[in-house]
Amino acid sequence: MFHKIFIENEIKDHPRTKYILSNLKNRGEIKYIDDHQQIWGRVKKPYLQKRKKLNLFLASKKGSCVKLAPDAYGLGQEKHYYFIHAYNCIYECEYCYLQGYFNTPDLVFFVNHEEIIRQMQEIVNQDKNVWFHSGEFSDSLALSHITGELDLYFDFFKKNPDAKFELRTKSVNIKELKKLSPTDNIFVSFTLSSKAAGGAFDYKCPSVKLRLQAIRELVALGYKIGLHLDPIIYHDNFLDGYNELIKNLKEIIPSNQIGYISLGVVRFTPDVYHHVQSNYPDSLITKQDYIKSFDDKIRYNRPMRNWILNSVKQVLINHHFQSEKIYFCMED
Repeated sequence: MFHKIFIENEIKDHPRTKYILSNLKNRGEIKYIDDHQQIWGRVKKPYLQKRKKLNLFLASKKGSCVKLAPDAYGLGQEKHYYFIHAYNCIYECEYCYLQGYFNTPDLVFFVNHEEIIRQMQEIVNQDKNVWFHSGEFSDSLALSHITGELDLYFDFFKKNPDAKFELRTKSVNIKELKKLSPTDNIFVSFTLSSKAAGGAFDYKCPSVKLRLQAIRELVALGYKIGLHLDPIIYHDNFLDGYNELIKNLKEIIPSNQIGYISLGVVRFTPDVYHHVQSNYPDSLITKQDYIKSFDDKIRYNRPMRNWILNSVKQVLINHHFQSEKIYFCMED
Protein backbone atom coordinates (compact mmCIF):
# COMPACT_ATOMS: atom_id res chain seq x y z
CA MET A 1 0.00 0.00 0.00
CA PHE A 2 2.79 2.46 0.88
CA HIS A 3 6.05 3.06 -0.97
CA LYS A 4 7.94 4.18 2.15
CA ILE A 5 7.04 4.41 5.84
CA PHE A 6 8.62 7.17 7.91
CA ILE A 7 8.46 6.75 11.69
CA GLU A 8 9.39 9.38 14.25
CA ASN A 9 12.04 8.10 16.64
CA GLU A 10 9.96 9.27 19.59
CA ILE A 11 7.20 6.77 18.86
CA LYS A 12 9.07 3.91 17.20
CA ASP A 13 8.41 1.68 20.24
CA HIS A 14 4.88 2.97 20.86
CA PRO A 15 2.38 0.07 21.07
CA ARG A 16 0.19 1.67 18.41
CA THR A 17 3.13 2.04 16.04
CA LYS A 18 3.80 -1.67 16.38
CA TYR A 19 0.10 -2.42 15.93
CA ILE A 20 -0.10 -0.40 12.69
CA LEU A 21 3.05 -2.01 11.28
CA SER A 22 1.71 -5.46 12.10
CA ASN A 23 -1.41 -4.67 10.05
CA LEU A 24 0.46 -3.47 6.96
CA LYS A 25 0.96 -6.59 4.89
CA ASN A 26 2.56 -4.91 1.87
CA ARG A 27 4.66 -2.29 3.57
CA GLY A 28 7.58 -0.59 1.92
CA GLU A 29 10.95 0.56 3.19
CA ILE A 30 10.93 1.88 6.78
CA LYS A 31 12.91 4.97 7.70
CA TYR A 32 13.27 6.51 11.15
CA ILE A 33 13.21 10.29 11.45
CA ASP A 34 13.20 12.91 14.20
CA ASP A 35 10.17 14.92 13.11
CA HIS A 36 7.71 14.23 10.30
CA GLN A 37 7.40 17.97 9.63
CA GLN A 38 11.03 18.04 8.47
CA ILE A 39 10.07 15.84 5.50
CA TRP A 40 6.29 15.61 5.05
CA GLY A 41 5.15 18.38 2.75
CA ARG A 42 8.47 20.21 2.71
CA VAL A 43 8.87 19.53 -1.02
CA LYS A 44 5.69 19.93 -3.05
CA LYS A 45 4.37 16.61 -4.33
CA PRO A 46 1.57 16.65 -6.94
CA TYR A 47 -1.81 15.56 -5.57
CA LEU A 48 -2.44 13.07 -8.38
CA GLN A 49 0.81 11.28 -7.58
CA LYS A 50 -1.28 9.50 -4.95
CA ARG A 51 -2.52 7.27 -7.80
CA LYS A 52 0.94 5.73 -8.19
CA LYS A 53 3.00 6.23 -5.05
CA LEU A 54 2.01 7.12 -1.49
CA ASN A 55 4.20 7.34 1.58
CA LEU A 56 3.04 6.92 5.16
CA PHE A 57 4.28 8.84 8.20
CA LEU A 58 3.72 7.66 11.77
CA ALA A 59 4.00 10.56 14.17
CA SER A 60 2.96 12.21 17.41
CA LYS A 61 0.65 15.21 17.06
CA LYS A 62 2.14 18.19 18.89
CA GLY A 63 0.27 21.20 20.23
CA SER A 64 -3.49 21.51 19.91
CA CYS A 65 -5.11 18.29 18.68
CA VAL A 66 -8.69 19.53 19.11
CA LYS A 67 -9.88 22.63 17.24
CA LEU A 68 -13.02 24.74 17.45
CA ALA A 69 -15.02 24.16 14.27
CA PRO A 70 -16.23 27.06 12.09
CA ASP A 71 -19.82 28.30 12.16
CA ALA A 72 -22.49 26.12 10.52
CA TYR A 73 -20.24 23.07 10.85
CA GLY A 74 -22.90 21.03 12.61
CA LEU A 75 -26.51 20.98 13.76
CA GLY A 76 -27.68 22.90 16.79
CA GLN A 77 -26.36 25.62 19.05
CA GLU A 78 -23.80 23.53 20.93
CA LYS A 79 -20.12 24.13 20.35
CA HIS A 80 -18.54 21.91 17.72
CA TYR A 81 -14.92 20.75 17.70
CA TYR A 82 -12.93 18.55 15.36
CA PHE A 83 -9.89 16.54 16.37
CA ILE A 84 -6.89 15.67 14.26
CA HIS A 85 -6.06 11.98 14.16
CA ALA A 86 -4.56 11.84 10.64
CA TYR A 87 -3.72 13.87 7.56
CA ASN A 88 -4.85 13.02 4.02
CA CYS A 89 -7.06 10.35 2.53
CA ILE A 90 -6.69 7.26 0.37
CA TYR A 91 -9.75 8.28 -1.68
CA GLU A 92 -9.73 10.76 -4.54
CA CYS A 93 -12.59 13.11 -5.34
CA GLU A 94 -12.51 15.88 -7.94
CA TYR A 95 -13.81 18.47 -5.45
CA CYS A 96 -11.64 17.43 -2.47
CA TYR A 97 -10.18 20.43 -0.67
CA LEU A 98 -7.16 18.39 0.47
CA GLN A 99 -5.67 18.69 -3.02
CA GLY A 100 -4.89 22.31 -2.29
CA TYR A 101 -4.61 22.22 1.49
CA PHE A 102 -1.36 20.32 2.00
CA ASN A 103 1.77 20.24 -0.14
CA THR A 104 1.57 16.46 -0.40
CA PRO A 105 -0.99 13.64 -0.63
CA ASP A 106 1.18 11.42 1.64
CA LEU A 107 -0.65 10.15 4.71
CA VAL A 108 0.15 10.83 8.35
CA PHE A 109 -1.21 8.66 11.16
CA PHE A 110 -0.91 10.18 14.62
CA VAL A 111 -0.53 7.53 17.32
CA ASN A 112 -0.94 9.65 20.47
CA HIS A 113 -4.71 9.24 20.78
CA GLU A 114 -4.51 9.36 24.56
CA GLU A 115 -3.33 12.98 24.28
CA ILE A 116 -6.20 13.79 21.91
CA ILE A 117 -8.65 12.30 24.40
CA ARG A 118 -7.03 14.19 27.28
CA GLN A 119 -7.60 17.47 25.44
CA MET A 120 -11.20 16.45 24.70
CA GLN A 121 -11.75 15.72 28.38
CA GLU A 122 -10.50 19.20 29.30
CA ILE A 123 -13.17 20.67 27.01
CA VAL A 124 -15.91 18.42 28.41
CA ASN A 125 -14.93 19.40 31.94
CA GLN A 126 -15.83 22.98 31.00
CA ASP A 127 -18.91 22.20 28.88
CA LYS A 128 -20.52 18.75 28.78
CA ASN A 129 -22.86 19.48 25.87
CA VAL A 130 -20.40 19.66 23.01
CA TRP A 131 -19.83 17.87 19.72
CA PHE A 132 -16.58 16.30 18.58
CA HIS A 133 -16.03 15.39 14.94
CA SER A 134 -13.44 13.18 13.27
CA GLY A 135 -12.80 13.16 9.55
CA GLU A 136 -11.84 16.76 8.87
CA PHE A 137 -8.49 15.91 7.27
CA SER A 138 -8.82 12.17 6.71
CA ASP A 139 -11.61 9.62 6.39
CA SER A 140 -12.65 8.32 9.82
CA LEU A 141 -13.16 4.68 8.83
CA ALA A 142 -11.25 3.91 5.63
CA LEU A 143 -8.13 2.60 7.38
CA SER A 144 -9.55 2.10 10.89
CA HIS A 145 -8.81 -1.64 10.73
CA ILE A 146 -5.13 -0.72 10.42
CA THR A 147 -4.98 2.07 13.00
CA GLY A 148 -7.31 0.46 15.55
CA GLU A 149 -8.11 3.47 17.75
CA LEU A 150 -11.91 3.53 17.64
CA ASP A 151 -12.34 1.59 20.88
CA LEU A 152 -10.55 4.38 22.79
CA TYR A 153 -12.99 7.00 21.52
CA PHE A 154 -16.04 4.81 22.12
CA ASP A 155 -14.89 4.32 25.69
CA PHE A 156 -14.46 8.09 26.14
CA PHE A 157 -17.98 8.85 24.90
CA LYS A 158 -19.52 6.12 27.03
CA LYS A 159 -17.94 7.83 30.04
CA ASN A 160 -19.13 11.25 28.81
CA PRO A 161 -22.72 10.62 27.66
CA ASP A 162 -23.64 14.31 27.29
CA ALA A 163 -20.91 14.89 24.70
CA LYS A 164 -21.54 13.76 21.12
CA PHE A 165 -19.23 12.15 18.59
CA GLU A 166 -19.46 12.18 14.79
CA LEU A 167 -17.41 9.85 12.57
CA ARG A 168 -17.42 11.33 9.04
CA THR A 169 -16.78 8.87 6.24
CA LYS A 170 -17.26 7.76 2.64
CA SER A 171 -15.97 4.32 3.51
CA VAL A 172 -17.75 1.00 3.77
CA ASN A 173 -15.05 -0.35 6.07
CA ILE A 174 -17.25 -1.01 9.09
CA LYS A 175 -15.27 -3.98 10.44
CA GLU A 176 -14.19 -2.16 13.60
CA LEU A 177 -17.67 -0.76 14.24
CA LYS A 178 -19.09 -4.27 14.20
CA LYS A 179 -16.79 -5.12 17.13
CA LEU A 180 -18.07 -2.19 19.19
CA SER A 181 -21.37 -1.33 20.84
CA PRO A 182 -23.34 1.69 19.56
CA THR A 183 -24.46 4.39 21.98
CA ASP A 184 -26.94 7.24 21.63
CA ASN A 185 -24.21 9.91 21.53
CA ILE A 186 -22.13 8.36 18.71
CA PHE A 187 -23.13 9.02 15.09
CA VAL A 188 -21.65 7.43 11.96
CA SER A 189 -22.06 10.03 9.22
CA PHE A 190 -21.91 9.14 5.56
CA THR A 191 -21.16 11.62 2.79
CA LEU A 192 -23.37 10.75 -0.16
CA SER A 193 -24.12 12.03 -3.65
CA SER A 194 -26.63 10.96 -6.22
CA LYS A 195 -25.63 7.89 -8.21
CA ALA A 196 -24.71 10.04 -11.23
CA ALA A 197 -22.62 12.51 -9.22
CA GLY A 198 -20.89 9.78 -7.25
CA GLY A 199 -19.91 8.02 -10.45
CA ALA A 200 -18.69 11.23 -12.06
CA PHE A 201 -16.75 12.90 -9.24
CA ASP A 202 -15.83 10.31 -6.56
CA TYR A 203 -12.77 8.42 -7.76
CA LYS A 204 -11.51 5.42 -5.80
CA CYS A 205 -14.45 5.74 -3.41
CA PRO A 206 -16.93 2.99 -2.61
CA SER A 207 -19.99 3.38 -4.80
CA VAL A 208 -23.13 5.03 -3.46
CA LYS A 209 -24.80 1.60 -3.61
CA LEU A 210 -22.15 0.09 -1.34
CA ARG A 211 -22.36 3.01 1.08
CA LEU A 212 -26.11 2.50 1.33
CA GLN A 213 -25.49 -1.16 2.12
CA ALA A 214 -23.04 -0.19 4.88
CA ILE A 215 -25.66 2.15 6.34
CA ARG A 216 -28.21 -0.67 6.25
CA GLU A 217 -25.85 -2.93 8.22
CA LEU A 218 -25.08 -0.28 10.83
CA VAL A 219 -28.77 0.54 11.28
CA ALA A 220 -29.43 -3.15 11.96
CA LEU A 221 -26.72 -3.03 14.64
CA GLY A 222 -28.40 -0.04 16.30
CA TYR A 223 -26.07 2.77 15.23
CA LYS A 224 -27.27 6.36 14.94
CA ILE A 225 -26.65 7.72 11.42
CA GLY A 226 -25.79 11.17 10.12
CA LEU A 227 -26.01 12.16 6.47
CA HIS A 228 -23.99 14.70 4.50
CA LEU A 229 -25.47 15.36 1.07
CA ASP A 230 -22.50 17.53 0.30
CA PRO A 231 -21.21 18.78 -2.04
CA ILE A 232 -24.26 19.07 -4.26
CA ILE A 233 -23.05 19.83 -7.80
CA TYR A 234 -25.54 21.21 -10.26
CA HIS A 235 -26.12 19.29 -13.51
CA ASP A 236 -29.11 18.52 -15.69
CA ASN A 237 -31.75 16.56 -13.79
CA PHE A 238 -29.62 16.58 -10.60
CA LEU A 239 -32.78 16.73 -8.49
CA ASP A 240 -34.06 13.46 -9.95
CA GLY A 241 -30.89 11.75 -8.76
CA TYR A 242 -31.28 13.13 -5.24
CA ASN A 243 -34.93 12.11 -5.17
CA GLU A 244 -33.86 8.52 -5.89
CA LEU A 245 -31.10 8.67 -3.27
CA ILE A 246 -33.37 10.13 -0.60
CA LYS A 247 -36.09 7.58 -1.34
CA ASN A 248 -33.54 4.79 -0.82
CA LEU A 249 -32.33 6.37 2.43
CA LYS A 250 -35.86 6.59 3.80
CA GLU A 251 -36.35 2.89 3.16
CA ILE A 252 -33.14 2.06 5.04
CA ILE A 253 -33.04 4.38 8.07
CA PRO A 254 -35.81 4.62 10.69
CA SER A 255 -36.56 8.18 11.85
CA ASN A 256 -35.33 7.50 15.38
CA GLN A 257 -31.87 6.54 14.07
CA ILE A 258 -31.35 9.68 11.96
CA GLY A 259 -29.32 12.23 13.88
CA TYR A 260 -29.04 15.05 11.35
CA ILE A 261 -28.82 15.75 7.63
CA SER A 262 -26.35 18.29 6.28
CA LEU A 263 -26.80 19.91 2.87
CA GLY A 264 -24.07 21.86 1.12
CA VAL A 265 -23.13 23.01 -2.36
CA VAL A 266 -19.73 22.59 -3.96
CA ARG A 267 -17.29 25.23 -2.68
CA PHE A 268 -13.57 25.95 -2.72
CA THR A 269 -10.99 28.33 -1.44
CA PRO A 270 -9.38 30.13 -4.41
CA ASP A 271 -6.20 28.07 -3.99
CA VAL A 272 -8.07 24.76 -3.99
CA TYR A 273 -10.10 25.80 -7.04
CA HIS A 274 -6.84 26.47 -8.90
CA HIS A 275 -5.75 22.90 -8.12
CA VAL A 276 -9.10 21.49 -9.25
CA GLN A 277 -8.75 23.31 -12.58
CA SER A 278 -5.24 21.97 -12.99
CA ASN A 279 -5.96 18.38 -11.91
CA TYR A 280 -9.33 17.98 -13.65
CA PRO A 281 -9.49 20.44 -16.55
CA ASP A 282 -12.28 18.54 -18.30
CA SER A 283 -14.47 18.15 -15.24
CA LEU A 284 -18.02 19.48 -15.19
CA ILE A 285 -17.02 21.19 -11.94
CA THR A 286 -14.66 23.53 -13.77
CA LYS A 287 -17.33 24.46 -16.32
CA GLN A 288 -19.74 26.00 -13.79
CA ASP A 289 -20.40 29.65 -13.00
CA TYR A 290 -19.17 30.68 -9.57
CA ILE A 291 -18.64 33.82 -7.54
CA LYS A 292 -16.50 34.66 -4.54
CA SER A 293 -19.02 34.52 -1.71
CA PHE A 294 -19.36 35.94 1.83
CA ASP A 295 -16.44 33.92 3.27
CA ASP A 296 -14.15 34.38 0.23
CA LYS A 297 -14.90 30.84 -0.93
CA ILE A 298 -15.83 30.15 -4.54
CA ARG A 299 -19.49 29.06 -4.79
CA TYR A 300 -22.63 29.39 -6.82
CA ASN A 301 -24.28 32.78 -6.39
CA ARG A 302 -26.70 33.12 -3.48
CA PRO A 303 -29.99 32.68 -5.44
CA MET A 304 -28.58 29.56 -7.09
CA ARG A 305 -27.37 28.17 -3.76
CA ASN A 306 -30.67 28.86 -2.06
CA TRP A 307 -32.60 27.20 -4.88
CA ILE A 308 -30.39 24.08 -4.86
CA LEU A 309 -30.36 23.69 -1.07
CA ASN A 310 -34.05 24.36 -0.56
CA SER A 311 -35.00 22.09 -3.46
CA VAL A 312 -33.11 19.15 -1.94
CA LYS A 313 -34.47 20.00 1.52
CA GLN A 314 -38.00 19.89 0.11
CA VAL A 315 -37.33 16.46 -1.38
CA LEU A 316 -36.23 15.28 2.09
CA ILE A 317 -39.38 16.70 3.66
CA ASN A 318 -41.52 15.10 0.93
CA HIS A 319 -40.02 11.76 1.99
CA HIS A 320 -40.91 12.52 5.63
CA PHE A 321 -37.49 13.42 6.97
CA GLN A 322 -37.85 15.87 9.85
CA SER A 323 -37.06 19.44 8.84
CA GLU A 324 -35.56 20.27 12.27
CA LYS A 325 -32.84 17.69 11.63
CA ILE A 326 -31.76 19.36 8.36
CA TYR A 327 -29.19 22.14 8.23
CA PHE A 328 -27.20 23.95 5.56
CA CYS A 329 -23.48 23.39 5.99
CA MET A 330 -21.05 26.32 5.90
CA GLU A 331 -23.71 28.85 4.92
CA ASP A 332 -24.14 32.18 6.73
